[in-house]
Amino acid sequence: QVQLVESGGGSVQSGGSLRLSCAASGYSYSNYCMGWFRQAPGKEREGVAAIDSYGRTSYVDSVKGRFTISQDNAKSTLHLQMDSLKPEDTAMYYCAAASAPPPYYPRDYCARRLLKGDFDHWGQGTQVTVSS
Repeated sequence: QVQLVESGGGSVQSGGSLRLSCAASGYSYSNYCMGWFRQAPGKEREGVAAIDSYGRTSYVDSVKGRFTISQDNAKSTLHLQMDSLKPEDTAMYYCAAASAPPPYYPRDYCARRLLKGDFDHWGQGTQVTVSS
């Protein structure tokens, strides 16, 4: 059973930074997408960033240049470094995982799944609040 547990959320002022982490267990896919999503009150869930088993990354336009997704395969941990935070980044952030087709999948495969919110496993979320 796949389990995803997020940590690192909190409250910061505009311009500040936070680093989110997601500890994954029970996950044995050799080809996969890992992603971060967020949902603000009254808004739809939005895909923020994704990384695949080849280390290829994709981001929603609103966070490009400010957020960085990375993974530590040895520790089965996903990270999201968030810099230059803005009040509009305030949301619940969720870690998610999905399998990808072997033996190879195109570069935009995880980006397309991120856009659709089409991931198989989800964490419980961690709150990020950015004050102006």
